[in-house]
Amino acid sequence: MNIGFFDSGLGGLTILKAVSAFLPQYDYSYFGDTENLPYGDKTEEQVFELTKAGIIHLFESGSKMVIIACNTASAETLRKLQDNFLTQEYPDRKILGVIVPTVEEVIKVGIYNVALIATKRTIDSSKYDLEFNNRSTREINLISIATPELVPLIELGDVKTAAQQAIKRIDEEGGESAAIILGCTHYTQIKNELRSYYGDKKIIFSQDEIIPEKLSAYLTNHPEIEKEITKTGERKIHLSKHRPDYDQIMSQMLGGVFLPH
Repeated sequence: MNIGFFDSGLGGLTILKAVSAFLPQYDYSYFGDTENLPYGDKTEEQVFELTKAGIIHLFESGSKMVIIACNTASAETLRKLQDNFLTQEYPDRKILGVIVPTVEEVIKVGIYNVALIATKRTIDSSKYDLEFNNRSTREINLISIATPELVPLIELGDVKTAAQQAIKRIDEEGGESAAIILGCTHYTQIKNELRSYYGDKKIIFSQDEIIPEKLSAYLTNHPEIEKEITKTGERKIHLSKHRPDYDQIMSQMLGGVFLPH
């Protein structure tokens, strides 16, 4: 059995790349729902059904556990999938998200004035606000900025323009924030541009740098799951819709094997 990753597109490959570099011994499977990208402008019910379909595909392909790398899906559907779908349909499997580990990392660092850039659905869900309120002993001043224009640019490979757009919005709306949460896995690809621009003025929290250690700790704490995951270093990539330009992106990011959906 393998560790599965689900995302609305290719953004989650940055998480898989970081995890597989940190934990190279495990087998991994990735499902990107590129046919229905982006999720940020869809209804809650649409996000739920699409996410559930992708997770079923991963479970049926041999995933013992699935990490929802998409923040929009994590915000909108994770709890519902865990509490209802998982217990009824796949009681021996696990589904994890990326929002709680990110919130935990921000709290650990001790930053209390934070800007969040994310899709409109993630912002509207108030999931980050809720998790900060539940987990922090101090009040977090969270400035939430919806940046739906970034995902299409990044998917097209125009990282420079996406970074410029993000910086413009942060400078206009981010106030005196001391840190920026990149609340979408696609945004991991603009972290270097943001760090170059802000220097030591703002800490950039990028989920590809957070999830590997969090997953490693989870597997250590759950040996009953870890022992079932095969260890041949295999990486498989499934997409609901393929485009020729995706091949180069997948090769550059992961070197994985593309399998038709």
